[in-house]
Amino acid sequence: MARKRLPLTPAEQERLDALLDAVIDTTVHHYGAAPRSPVRYDKREEMYGGTGTVYLLQMFEEEELVNNRIGAYMVLPTEKDSVGFHTHGDRNEQEVYVVMHGRGTYREKDHMKAEPRSYPLEKGTITTVRGDAFHAVRNAGDEPLIVFVITTFEP
Repeated sequence: MARKRLPLTPAEQERLDALLDAVIDTTVHHYGAAPRSPVRYDKREEMYGGTGTVYLLQMFEEEELVNNRIGAYMVLPTEKDSVGFHTHGDRNEQEVYVVMHGRGTYREKDHMKAEPRSYPLEKGTITTVRGDAFHAVRNAGDEPLIVFVITTFEP
């Protein structure tokens, strides 16, 4: 399972920003602070055994939100891009996906050998996963799939 985060080249960041600017505003209005852009961009190749490239725009600094590990936009630019099945159980986390743009497929299963369940994704769809359950997502359209991801620690 590939977990390596790669930096974006300036040209990649410019292309990604242009893609996002056409469909969403990534400005953060964090309580008591001046409006700002993402704090970090990550590039993930074949994320968790998926295909293609996935970009993560980290919207908050570490420790900036209570009980939160990730608040990020996950961008799957083309229908060739997916995130493979993975779990957050080894990190004691649960996760929420909110689809902001595009179409995709969300898959989940109770354990790695279980039969997966599939659900269509479109703007406004919300999914959740917790504990040792597995989940995956792929772009199923001709536009970027943009998902806001919130990852919190389980009690």
